[in-house]
Amino acid sequence: MKRAGTLRLLSDLNNFSGAARLRELLAGDPDVRVRCSPDGRHLLLLRPPGAPGPQLLVAVRGPGAELERAWPAGQPSPLDAFFLPWPARPALVLVWESGLAEVWGTGVGPGWRLLQSTELCTGGGARVVAVAAPRGRLVWCEERQAGAEGREGPPAVAFSHCVCVRTLEPSGEAGTNLGRTHILLHNCPRFGLLTSRKDLFLVPTATTWPGVGHILLIWSPSKGKVVVAAPCLGLSHSKSLNPGGGDPWDFRTLLRGLPGLLSPRQPLTVHTWAPTPQGLLWLDFRGTVSLVQPHGGTRAVGTLQEAPASLAGSAALGAFHGTLACVLGSTLELLDMGSGQLLERKVLSTDRVHLLEPPAPGMENEEELETRGGLRLLSAVGLFRVGWEAPQGLELPSAEDLVFEEACEYYQRRSLRGARLTPEELRHNSTFRAPQALASILQGHVSPSTLLTTLRAELRDYRGLEQLKAQLVAGDDEEAGWTELAEHEVARLLRTELMGDQLAQLNTVFQALPTAAWGAILRALQLQPDGNGRLRSQAPPDVWKKVLGVTTGGKEPPSGILPLFELLCQCLCRLEPRWLPPFVELAQQQGGPGWGSGGPGLPLYRRALEVLGEEGTRPEALELDLLLGSGRPKAVLQAVGQLVQKEEWERALEAGLALSSSSPLLRSEIFKLLLAEFARHRRLDAHLPLLCRLCPPDLAPTELLLLLRTHLPDELEPPAPFPEPGAEPPLTVGLLRALLEQTGTQGRPSGPVLSQYEDILWDPGTPPPTPPRGPMSALQASDHPGLEAWAPSGQGLCVTDTS
Repeated sequence: MKRAGTLRLLSDLNNFSGAARLRELLAGDPDVRVRCSPDGRHLLLLRPPGAPGPQLLVAVRGPGAELERAWPAGQPSPLDAFFLPWPARPALVLVWESGLAEVWGTGVGPGWRLLQSTELCTGGGARVVAVAAPRGRLVWCEERQAGAEGREGPPAVAFSHCVCVRTLEPSGEAGTNLGRTHILLHNCPRFGLLTSRKDLFLVPTATTWPGVGHILLIWSPSKGKVVVAAPCLGLSHSKSLNPGGGDPWDFRTLLRGLPGLLSPRQPLTVHTWAPTPQGLLWLDFRGTVSLVQPHGGTRAVGTLQEAPASLAGSAALGAFHGTLACVLGSTLELLDMGSGQLLERKVLSTDRVHLLEPPAPGMENEEELETRGGLRLLSAVGLFRVGWEAPQGLELPSAEDLVFEEACEYYQRRSLRGARLTPEELRHNSTFRAPQALASILQGHVSPSTLLTTLRAELRDYRGLEQLKAQLVAGDDEEAGWTELAEHEVARLLRTELMGDQLAQLNTVFQALPTAAWGAILRALQLQPDGNGRLRSQAPPDVWKKVLGVTTGGKEPPSGILPLFELLCQCLCRLEPRWLPPFVELAQQQGGPGWGSGGPGLPLYRRALEVLGEEGTRPEALELDLLLGSGRPKAVLQAVGQLVQKEEWERALEAGLALSSSSPLLRSEIFKLLLAEFARHRRLDAHLPLLCRLCPPDLAPTELLLLLRTHLPDELEPPAPFPEPGAEPPLTVGLLRALLEQTGTQGRPSGPVLSQYEDILWDPGTPPPTPPRGPMSALQASDHPGLEAWAPSGQGLCVTDTS
C-alpha cells in the first residue's frame, strides 16, 4: 500500500508557558526567528533589531518559567540567540552587534538568570555581523576597520572581516567556561554562519564581494580541516588547518593556493539556506533545491512546483527519512531526495510556518521518541509533526507468520521440485525443523534462562552494534565508527548465501566505504604478504568457495551488481592496484585455474580482466601481470607478444625462463617467438645470454638454423662485406656461435658426425702457430719441422743464406 504524508498535531500551544504571547508573535511578525532547544521542550522567538518589544521570548512546554525581555527604543536588541546543547540544564546565549555576549540559564531557583557576560570583539570599532553556536563553541564573523592595515578602497572594505571562535562549556552547577579567542579566518569577506550537528557552513551574503560570491566554506572542527567549494563550478578543495604551517587562516592566501576557484562567475542567487545532517540545502529563485555535502560536492535534489516570488517571501527547508520538506508560503511540498520526484503537496491554512530541527540524539522524551523520524512544523495554530504513516486498517503479520513466510522463500530458492511451498506445509511438515524451532522460541515455549543462554552472544553483538549506531548519530569519532560498522556488515554478509539482496548490499558497502570493507575481507581471508611480492591465505576452503563463486543458483546478478570476486578485484584496483595480480594468482591456487565455484567457467584472470574494462582501455601493466600470472599458455603467449611489441626484451625472456620447468612446450613457443625477432633485427643482441638459457635442450643445430632461415629477411641484392650506413647489421656467425653451442651435447660425440655443421661446434678453438715472415736458413728450417705442413703439396720452401 502507498504511504501517505500526514500532519499530526502534537500541541495546540496551550501547554507552553506564555501561550498567548507565543501565538501573538508567531501570527503577527513574519520576520521572527524561531529556534528549538536540544531537548525539544523550549521554544525561542527573537524579533529583528528595531522591532517593538518584547523582542525575546523563551517558552517552555510543561513546568517551568518563560523568559521575556524587551529593550527600549534607542537601546539595541540582540543580533541572534541560540540554545546551548548542555544536558544538565537549559541555557541560551545572546549576542549583540557590538560584540556583547550574555549566557542565560536556569539553576536551582525558579526562572532564568544571567550566568555570564563578556565582550567578543576586542578591537575598537569592530562589530559582529553573523554568529553561530555549534557544539561546545561560539563562532562569529566580525567586521574590522579596513584602515588598520593601511589599505583604502572597496576591496579593502570587502576583505576586512574575520571569523573567530571561542569554546563555550558549562562549569559547575551555575557557571560557564569561555575559552580564549582564536581566529579561524581573517582578511575574508562577509560570511553568513550556519551550523549542523557536525559542520559549520560559511556562506556568501548579498553584500559579499562579487568576485568571491560563488564560494562557500565548510569547517569540520572534529577533523581539523576546511573545505572550500564553488557549487557553480563543481569544484571543491580540502585544506588542513595546521597553525604550524605558516599562515593557513588567511582567506586570500587560501584561495591563491587553490586553482580554478577564482574563475569569473556570477554570485550565488540563494533565497533560503537550511543546514541538515546530510549537508546544506539551498533554494534558488528558480525553485531548484540543491544539497552541498560535507565533502564539498553539490547535487540537485529537486525542483518545486512554485518558485519563490522575491526575497521577502517566506520559505523553510528540512529533510527526514530521505524526504525533502519545503514550506513555501502556505504550501508544503514533499520530494524524494534520491530521485527529485514530487511525493505529496499540501496547502496549509497559514503562511507563517516554521520548520524546527528534531531533538538531539539521547535528549528526547517519551513523546519525542514516539514521533521520531519526522519534522516538526510550528505556527500560531499549533505544533505539528510531518512524516510518513501507513494507512489505517493495515494489519501487520505476527512474528510467527513472518518466520514461516521467510522460511518459505528461503527453502523455495534451494528446492529443486516444481511444487511451491506454503507456510501451512512448513508448520506441519517435520522435515523443516529450523522455522518450527524459531517459532516455538517466539511463542515462549522455551524458558527465559535457556533462551538467554542461547542468544547471549547474539545479544552482546547486537548491543555493541546499537552503541556504535548511537555513537555515529551523535557524531563522535565518526570515521572510526563508520569503519567499524562497515566491517561488521561485511562480516555478516559473508556468513549469508550472498544471493540477490545480500550481494547488492555488499556492493553498496564496498562503494561507500571501500577501505573498511577491504579490511573486513583481509581478516576473513587471512591474507598476508610473504615478502616476495606474493600473498598467502589460511582461510578455510568454504570461504574461498564463496569468494570465487560466480552466482548462487545459476542466476545472473542484476545489472550493475558484481559477484564477490569481481567486487574484490574492483576494490583492489581502486585501493592497491599492485596487489591485484598476486590476489588473482592466490585465488587460482585456491580454486584451481579457470574454475569458479566448483564448475567450469571463465578463468579467474579473465574475470579480473573484465573488471579492468574493455580490451584496449585497460591499464597495460596490470593486464600484463594478470596474463603472465594466469599460468594459461594462450594468455602467457599473448603477454609475451605484447612485451615483444613494446620491445621489453628482458621481461619477455624472464617470463619464459620462469615457466621453463613447468611447461617445456610453452618454453619452446616463447623461444621460437623471440628467435624470430633475433633473426630480423639486432635489438635483441644485448640479451643473447638469456636467449641461450631459454633455448630448449633438445633442439638440434639443424632445427635451429632452419628456424633462423625461415625468419631471415629476404636479400634483394648480393650481400656486401659491410652494411650500408644506417642500415640494420646482418646476422653473423659470431652471434650464432653461442646458440649453436647451446644446442650441442655436453661432450664431443665419439660416433659418426650427425650433421654437416657438427665440426663447427667441435673445432679445437686454438689456431696453429703463425709461421715466421722473414727468410730462414735450412738449419733454422730443420729446427721447425712443423713449418713444412704449411707448404702446399708439390712445392718447396725457397730458403736463402744471408750470412
